[in-house]
Amino acid sequence: MADEAKAKGNAAFSSGDFNTAIKHFTEAINLAPTNHVLYSNRSAACASLHQYDAALSDAKKTVDLKPDWSKGYSRLGAAHLGLHQYQDAVSAYKKGLEIDPSNEALKSGLADAQSAATASASRARAAPPPSPFGDAFQGPEMWAKLTADPTTRVYLQQPDFVKAMQEIQRNPSKLNEHLKDQRVMQALGALLNVKFKAHGAGDDMEIPEADSPRPPPPSQPAKEEVKKPEPEPEPEPMEITEEEKEKKEKKEKALKEKETGNAAYKKKDFETAIQHYTKAMELDDEDISYLTNRAAVYLEMGKYEDCIKDCDKAVERGRELRSDFKMVARALTRKGTALVKMAKCSKDYESAIETFQKALTEHRNPETLKKLNDAEKAKKDLEQQEYFDPKIADEEREKGNECFKQQKYPEAVKHYTESLRRNPKDPKAYSNRAACYTKLGALPEGLKDAEKCIELDPTFSKGYTRKGAVQFFMKEYEKALDTYQEGLKHDPNNQELLDGARKCVQQINKASRGDLSPEELKERQAKAMQDPEIQNILSDPVMRQVLIDFQENPKAAQEHMKNPMVMNKIQKLVTAGIVQIR
Repeated sequence: MADEAKAKGNAAFSSGDFNTAIKHFTEAINLAPTNHVLYSNRSAACASLHQYDAALSDAKKTVDLKPDWSKGYSRLGAAHLGLHQYQDAVSAYKKGLEIDPSNEALKSGLADAQSAATASASRARAAPPPSPFGDAFQGPEMWAKLTADPTTRVYLQQPDFVKAMQEIQRNPSKLNEHLKDQRVMQALGALLNVKFKAHGAGDDMEIPEADSPRPPPPSQPAKEEVKKPEPEPEPEPMEITEEEKEKKEKKEKALKEKETGNAAYKKKDFETAIQHYTKAMELDDEDISYLTNRAAVYLEMGKYEDCIKDCDKAVERGRELRSDFKMVARALTRKGTALVKMAKCSKDYESAIETFQKALTEHRNPETLKKLNDAEKAKKDLEQQEYFDPKIADEEREKGNECFKQQKYPEAVKHYTESLRRNPKDPKAYSNRAACYTKLGALPEGLKDAEKCIELDPTFSKGYTRKGAVQFFMKEYEKALDTYQEGLKHDPNNQELLDGARKCVQQINKASRGDLSPEELKERQAKAMQDPEIQNILSDPVMRQVLIDFQENPKAAQEHMKNPMVMNKIQKLVTAGIVQIR
């Protein structure tokens, strides 16, 4: 049950349904609370939802249960990193690397944690003391307020004022350097919605009433026509180096080449697609999707070795660049598909299966999982085909026959089993092994082999004698009689089948005459009550009334005896020892 819930959780995680994944992993944990993998999986699902506290709790539990498992420390580091606990994250990744020094995920996580810790420390050192009015100068709203206020609108035409305000906007702590400038003070008042008194009136400020009109500035007549607002100053563009500019242009060109290659691929113009993907790779070697796309083209063209080379390059480059795990998994899955296409014997599938398994460790994708299952099945089928050898099968069957004659039944079973592995279509081997199982008292196994023998060759009389004998020993005399009669249709003069049928009739008649001993009757009744057919007859209201009539109403019983279906059911109950006729 825990494995089933885990599988459902994995499927939900692969499809991006992390809430459902958490639900299934929780069910699995309730069933198997000491399984460290379940806590690890739930930690990953919680981290995917940015629920880092829950992820940290599960990661700690994982490490407690399995301290020597490197992935537990990977989960622990990721949770600390999400909570901005950078030093704890670094410690967790380092502990994991002590266990598995070559683990790429731990190396990548450690690098990320160390980088984040360094950046955090730098920010803490460089952060200027906050300005009490810092928020007033943030965003484009500042320029809108200054333009709307008649007092400050005029100042926007003065370049030195605009430059000062831009400087304050970029770094609010610069405000102190410009407080002597009355224009800046007026701007601060407009931004804070307060009115500062004129210079020399003191440091008090008065908050105007909401509905009171704003007086015109002293430098302007009250009725002067309001000028149209000047356009807001645009933020200065970021300066980039020529090298960065060139790199950006190459990336854009590479993406266009990729799109053109995709269009050619869809049209089955594979050579053109390869040219464009190759050009994209030359322009930008930091995107492994160009390699995986070209590998897909080679796969379609049947150039499997070229496909595998591109996939190997993509995986290697992806690890160097710390590319998305899904991209690395895609390259591995594509390589596995090419290896399957190249497989000629069962052993060739081993490398493909290993590659699919590696892909699933990077990213659990349902498509990759299906490819893995298909490869494993193909390998098993080929192994059976390669093992097929009728000559050796006959030799093993003869060895089994010799052991059977010497009453070495377990040894005989081994030889017959090997014979069937070499030739699973041999009805004789199934028949002989059924006889061995019968001698050993393994009646269900004997019945299964006898039925398989009949399935392979319905005209082979030995199959019917084996099956009838097993059913006779199981005291299912009616079923055994049916089996013998079916065999006689194919071989009417077979003495073994005739003798078997006669013995069954004797047992059935013995029950009909009531000649069974109390022990035999009790045993037969107990066995019959387990038979679904007998249970259905006894639970049928019509048959219950028929049985009552046989005991209490002879006239009605005579009418029932004219019904062949009713009499057939009565005969089954008599044979089973449930009903006795005296």
